[in-house]
Formats: sequence, structure tokens, C-alpha cells
Amino acid sequence: MNEEIKQNISFDDFSKLDLRVGTIISADDLEDSNKLIKFIVDIGSEKRQIIGGLKKQYKVEDLAGKQVVVVINLEPRNIAGLESNGMILASHDAEGLPVALFPERNVPDGSQIS
Repeated sequence: MNEEIKQNISFDDFSKLDLRVGTIISADDLEDSNKLIKFIVDIGSEKRQIIGGLKKQYKVEDLAGKQVVVVINLEPRNIAGLESNGMILASHDAEGLPVALFPERNVPDGSQIS
């Protein structure tokens, strides 16, 4: 899956992203969607509702307790009628299925990615 490399950005632009580690407190199936899951993620200072498209690769019952990398300073967005307050980072495998970014070992919730 070779996608075109995007234009370079400045370090100042990159530093505007607030990437943190959070622990998935709960993951609930959105039955009207074939790909969306409603997550509650503990990012240290608060718990956030995030709507993410990971259902094709992961079972909701296997996600609680896992740590993920989250963009926490995106503007809230309405997805499937629910407010999403962040984005769980993921890539895609050779079949196009999502692959979430999980830290190698646990770190404190809210830890910054740098």
C-alpha cells in the first residue's frame, strides 16, 4: 500500500499535535455501522469518548485495558450521531484492515508522544 508522501511541514506545525497514550476503558459496538466502535479512553487528565473505525480488525471485548496512541487536540467531530473527542492512531495492513498503534509496554495514561 504505497500512498503518495505528503508535503513537508515545519517542526512548529508538527508540534501543534498533542499525541498522548491512553487506556481504553470501554469499547462498545455501534450496531448500525460495520466499522465503528465507541471508545472511552482515559488520557490521564480526563476520559474521552472517541469514535473509531477499528471494528473490522478487533473484537470490542478484546480492547478494554489496551493502551493506544491518541491525538487529543482535534476539534470535536460528530460521527454516526456521536461526538468524537480525539483520534486513535492506526495504520492498515496489506488487506486494508486497520492496525491500531499499541505501545510496546504500559506507560502512564496521558504520557506525551514526542
